[in-house]
Amino acid sequence: MHSLFDAAQRCLAEADPAAKVALTHEAAASFRAGALSVPEDASPPALIAAPGRPEKPRLVHPRDVPQRGMGTVEGRAAFLHAIAHIEFNAINLAWDAVNRFRGMPVEFYADWVGVADDEARHFALLAARLAELGAAYGDHDAHNGLWEMAEKTADSCLTRMALVPRVLEARGLDVTPGMIARLRSNGDNASAEILELILREEVAHVAAGSRWYHWCCEREGLAPAREFIRLVREVARSSVRGPFNRPARAAAGFGDDEMRLLEAMEPKR
Repeated sequence: MHSLFDAAQRCLAEADPAAKVALTHEAAASFRAGALSVPEDASPPALIAAPGRPEKPRLVHPRDVPQRGMGTVEGRAAFLHAIAHIEFNAINLAWDAVNRFRGMPVEFYADWVGVADDEARHFALLAARLAELGAAYGDHDAHNGLWEMAEKTADSCLTRMALVPRVLEARGLDVTPGMIARLRSNGDNASAEILELILREEVAHVAAGSRWYHWCCEREGLAPAREFIRLVREVARSSVRGPFNRPARAAAGFGDDEMRLLEAMEPKR
C-alpha cells in the first residue's frame, strides 16, 4: 500500500496547475478508498520549502499587486485571478498540513485531504471562469503571503491551525459576501455563484482548523482563546481586521470570547 505522505509530497511538488488538480483528486479518491496508508513509523518530513508552482504568476510584494475595479471584464478577470491564486496556494497548504504533521489521528488527515480536494475543485472552477473571460491563471502578478505563513508555522501544528485556517482563511469569510454583492451588482452572476460555493465550503475548512487547533491546545494544556490571541498578537496581528462575519465565524468554530478579543484588537477610528 502506498503512503499518504508520499502522495502528499507528489501533489506538493507538482508545478503544473492542471496536473496538481488531477493528482489531488486522484490522491483524495485513493485515500477515501483505503488505498493510502498513514504509517506510524514514517520519517520526519523534510524542512519546508517552496511548493511546485508555475513560472507565472510572478510573485511580488502585496503592495505591488494592482487593485482592479469590477466594472469591466478585465477588472473582474484580475479579481478572479487573485482568488484563483489563493485557492492554488490553499491546495498546497492542505497537502503540507497532511505531510508535515506526523502522528496525528487519522481524522486529521481525512479532514485535510478533503480540504485539498475541495481547494483543487475551487481552483478548477475559477480557472474555467477565467477562460470564459478570455484570461488565464498567470496573467497577473500575485503575492506569496499564504505560503510565507506556512513557513512561519512549519514547526507547530497548533500554530499552523491557529494562523492559517483561523486567521488567513477566516479572512475570506469576512470579505467574500461583499465581493459576491459587487460581482452581482456588475451583472457577473456566474462568478458570484462560484464565490458563493467557495464561501459555503470555506466555512467547513476553517471549522476543521478550529477543531484541530482546539485538539492541539487540549494536548498541550493551553487555554484556546488566550493562546489564539497571543499568537495573533505576536505573529499575525496585521492580518486581522474587521468587520467580522460573526455568523460564518461562529459556524467555523469561533467562540464569543474569541470574537470579543479580536474586536478589541481593532484599531480605534
